[in-house]
Amino acid sequence: MRTNSLPLLMVLIAALAALPADAQERRRPGSQAERDTEVPADAERPPSATRRPAAEPDASSSSRNAETPSAAVPVRRRPGEASEGQAIKPAVPTPEAVPTDPSLRRRPGQPEAGAVTADGERPDPGSPLAGPRKPFRPNARSGLQAVLKPDADAEFRKSVVADRWQLTRKLGLTDFPLYDPYNQNTIKADRPLYGDWFFSLGVISDTVLEPRRVPTPVGAQAEDRSGQLNVIGEGEQIVFAQSLIVPLIYLKGDTTFRPPDWEFHFTPAFQFNRVEVEQIRALRIDPRKGTDREDDHFAVQELFADYHIRNVSERYDFDSIRVGIQPITVDFRGFLFQDLQLGIRLFGTRDNNLWQYNLAWFRRLEKDTNSLLNDLGQPLREDDVFIANLYRQDFPVLGHTSQLVLVHNRNREGDEGTHFNTNGFIERPASLGRETLRNYDVTYVGFNGDGHFGRFNLSSSAYFAFGDQDQGVLFPGEVDIRAFFLAAEGGIDFDWRRVRVSLLYASGDDDPFDDVETGFDAILENPLFAGGADTTFWTRQSVPLIGGGIVGISGRNGQLNSLRSTLLEGQSNFANPGTVLAGLGLDLDLMAQLRVSLNANQLWFADSEIVEVYRNQGGIDQEIGTDLSVAAIWRPFATQNVVFRASAAALIPGKAYEQLYGDQTGYSVLLNLILTY
Repeated sequence: MRTNSLPLLMVLIAALAALPADAQERRRPGSQAERDTEVPADAERPPSATRRPAAEPDASSSSRNAETPSAAVPVRRRPGEASEGQAIKPAVPTPEAVPTDPSLRRRPGQPEAGAVTADGERPDPGSPLAGPRKPFRPNARSGLQAVLKPDADAEFRKSVVADRWQLTRKLGLTDFPLYDPYNQNTIKADRPLYGDWFFSLGVISDTVLEPRRVPTPVGAQAEDRSGQLNVIGEGEQIVFAQSLIVPLIYLKGDTTFRPPDWEFHFTPAFQFNRVEVEQIRALRIDPRKGTDREDDHFAVQELFADYHIRNVSERYDFDSIRVGIQPITVDFRGFLFQDLQLGIRLFGTRDNNLWQYNLAWFRRLEKDTNSLLNDLGQPLREDDVFIANLYRQDFPVLGHTSQLVLVHNRNREGDEGTHFNTNGFIERPASLGRETLRNYDVTYVGFNGDGHFGRFNLSSSAYFAFGDQDQGVLFPGEVDIRAFFLAAEGGIDFDWRRVRVSLLYASGDDDPFDDVETGFDAILENPLFAGGADTTFWTRQSVPLIGGGIVGISGRNGQLNSLRSTLLEGQSNFANPGTVLAGLGLDLDLMAQLRVSLNANQLWFADSEIVEVYRNQGGIDQEIGTDLSVAAIWRPFATQNVVFRASAAALIPGKAYEQLYGDQTGYSVLLNLILTY
């Protein structure tokens, strides 16, 4: 047994000795041989490196195997392993090799990165043929610098890090033409002029065409037509007005999260207007001027500087001061004082904007009679308005804002003498009662709210006015002033429909000859209530008392029956009949671009006795009439750049209106186009 086995053992030992060293150690996963021959899966190989499975040797090839060691015993390899005899490349990838990053795997059907197209051109970087892009990896210095090209200028790199507006330019967001305000535009304050100073240019075209019929008295001296013997003549009128307003704003600061450090506003305005009426002397005191009038006026509506004093919290609660001709609205709906006037205002916020405050003093400017714009060519009025108000958001419930108001009106225009308007009519004192120059001090204390309680929307206002006046309108001597005002408008939404209910009560003077005047009047109202000033007849039009001067029962763009000359140039009058209003409204959002509103308001005098005294006419009822109106607002691009408004209103006379003016229905139509750049 041993003798026969020895030769076979010798042959086996000799065969093993003839095997190459790399075949003696079979490559196992993780063995040293495998680690020494590992090649990256995506390393380049010569064409000869493509291997096919080795054929199993037969018994007759044993001698040939001994002579050719490389083909001796087949070696199993994993996919991606190099064949025997192949030149092994180092594991560190060469510069032209693609990093082995799983995020850079090609999607099926796409060539490798750097591949060329059929015509020999390299594909555009944005094309799918370009393959996957190298992912963005911020470097240690700055994440912004990593997107720059390697040859970018060092100064430009620094500016990109410090200035986000230059970064947008680097990313291709260049300025758009001046006529395109929707995209990046330097003159619309999207980018600074230099440093952190910005400039904004606005242009507003406001066109109004307004046919109307209001009670119009027959001229006292003469008429241009025969048969004009009645007190009230033809009331048809038509008004055209074209205004051009150019807001210019220059400001400093990072305006993204906090208020600007400085703001300078300058807003010039120009208006051309033309009016045609039927009666002589309705437009000018001189009857020779005829029944039409053309006028134009240049005004400065805003001219102020705003300084950001400080931030008082990390959420940019602040204190600021504003000096110059500026807008002011005392309450949410413009019931008491809303205008563009000369003043100083300190304002700010606290507690993450939950509290807001205003402290202000205004000295009123004269107004141009026909354009209703500021008139800087006349001296300032001796009429001062001191304002303190405090807002609290989300009180008493989330979504409702409450406001406390304290306003004092100090008027000394009785010391200035009489004042006539541009058309020659007397404004101060009003041609009413004793027609006596007067001074007064009136303080208004008020509470206002605006917001919602669940689904129910509510806007409310309450004022109490008290003070004194050196001369009464009807009483010969000093009088006390005590009056009050209440208003509320509630609404509820049903999908695209909102139903509104409006109630207003302003107290009237029930005894014209005592030393207390109890009719409520505002400083300068411009209310957005029960349909608004541009919609309803009684709010939009001034209905004259007829019987003295240019005194109106209600003023243009006002709702109170204050019996003053005009709202803009006249004094407040607390000897008035008061106002009662009850209204229903319906707002319909028919499209994103179109809203239609319907309004029906019933109007009364709170007390008509004082009207009887002024007109020397007894038995005047309290019912003024029913004001019906419909209005549409169309924004064709769903923005404020193009707004077309149209409204039509009619006053169906009540008993008091018929007793004063007859049974002719008054109407008002408004066509208004606003273009904003």
